[in-house]
Amino acid sequence: MSTFFIIAVIVLVFLIIFQIAKASEYVAVLKGEEKARKDNNKVNGFFMIAFLIAGLIAVYYCNDALYGKTLMVHESASTQGDEVDHMIWVTLILTGIVFLITQILLFWFAYKYQESPKRKAFYFPHNNKLEAIWTIVPTLVLTILIVIGLRNWFAFTGEAPKNAMEIEVIGKQFNWIFRYPGNDGVFGKKYYKMIDATNSLGMNWHDSASIHVTDDPAAHDDIILEQGTVYMVKNKPTKFIIGSRDVVHDVGLPWFRLKMDAVPGTPTTLWLTPKFTTKEMIEKTGNPNFAYEISCDQICGQGHYSMRGVIMVVTQPEFDEWMAKQKPAYYAAYPDKDPANMKPAVPVATDSSKATASVIQAPSKKLLRQSPSNKF
Repeated sequence: MSTFFIIAVIVLVFLIIFQIAKASEYVAVLKGEEKARKDNNKVNGFFMIAFLIAGLIAVYYCNDALYGKTLMVHESASTQGDEVDHMIWVTLILTGIVFLITQILLFWFAYKYQESPKRKAFYFPHNNKLEAIWTIVPTLVLTILIVIGLRNWFAFTGEAPKNAMEIEVIGKQFNWIFRYPGNDGVFGKKYYKMIDATNSLGMNWHDSASIHVTDDPAAHDDIILEQGTVYMVKNKPTKFIIGSRDVVHDVGLPWFRLKMDAVPGTPTTLWLTPKFTTKEMIEKTGNPNFAYEISCDQICGQGHYSMRGVIMVVTQPEFDEWMAKQKPAYYAAYPDKDPANMKPAVPVATDSSKATASVIQAPSKKLLRQSPSNKF
């Protein structure tokens, strides 16, 4: 019903505009074309000023009403995001100044210099000085903004610090898969043809002559999380190695002010340093349900809206405690290889152990016979 109502209102508005246009034509015929055109110029000039004032008020109102709902109210949750915030503010200030100047001049000039019989418009086809000013100045400003953006981009996507923790992030329709290297600190090899119901990343857990894959021991201790929650450590650089299992996705980290495409067959990287734990952000935002989100910022199919992951930022001791509870995915696929499921071997007595037992038992019988208590 609401859709029908909206369509009806739109049609009605168009009909009103059409009728006003037709009425203007009839008035022009009655008054004379020249007189009607001059009257229209005066009305349009007044509307230009009215629209300018109403527009500036609307801009202010929208900013006042909606700014509190943006992430800009809270500082970035990563040190790299601080640089992004700074870049955004510089861009907003520069473009905001240009916007105000150009819009005010545009509407004011339309009103101030409307057609008048008391003056004649000055026409000039070319002015080198003006051409140079409005070409060189914007070019310099945009070049500075681009250089700042490229500097930040290369910093975030370049080499991470040597002490950085590495996490692999793989997107698939419609969830995220995370992988940590095991105790060896090395990611095991994987191959997409090895993907099956128990091997979501195609880990090289066994030999396969048909596809020329050999077992990789480094893959046996990797931790794989498919529930959509990944753990990071406060103040510890973390490098994301990003990929996709099917179509193009995008790792969106709004609270950290960063994002990176997840492309099939082409790994991308991104690193950041969290500044606040999840518990600290709950206090900062006043939201008891706060959670760092990993969103997919690239439309990837019908279930795109549901592709959401959660980041838990914790302290180093909390992370160590959590990691100690994790079990390599290899053991889930091969439970018989899990040390926890292996029964301890039962020792088998040898001939020498039996002989020793007889030697120990024999003297005990002799001593028993010689006991004084046995004489009675």
